[in-house]
Amino acid sequence: MDKNNIKIYLSTDHAGFDLCHFVVDSLKNDGYDIEYLGPDVINTEDDYPLFIKKTADQVSANTDSMGIVFGGSGTGEAIVANKTKGVRCALYYGRAHAVGAVDAEGNESHSPYEIVKLARLHNDANMLSIGARFVSKDEAVEVIKLFLETEFENKERHVRRISEIE
Repeated sequence: MDKNNIKIYLSTDHAGFDLCHFVVDSLKNDGYDIEYLGPDVINTEDDYPLFIKKTADQVSANTDSMGIVFGGSGTGEAIVANKTKGVRCALYYGRAHAVGAVDAEGNESHSPYEIVKLARLHNDANMLSIGARFVSKDEAVEVIKLFLETEFENKERHVRRISEIE
């Protein structure tokens, strides 16, 4: 996607707070249009669904936008996001977990980021949830940029399947 034509919404829970702020600064420095939706301070008792829902609602309402959310594992955040109409949130929890992975044909995966790329290519995912406890700052920025820059293939079978999900 052209970073000049897309708004990126971000939010986090307490476990992803530092990583999220690092990513916000990095993406802003690279020219992305960023809106951070909270929280403003770390609170280990926060109710992350409230912050994640803000991002999911913005992505749902603005078709020319994407969302990035952060949590300890990223799982709860992805679940929250995916309950919002029109949101397709993929989960990424680190390249270390992709070691030895195989594709559908049984071939060893050549890229630990393949799951993120396929989420865009085949599923037109418009949000990405990051497991902050499992990725470094540099890895997070790298995988998020891949997510943002990968275009949906728009093949008939993928469009049909997304329609069936909706």
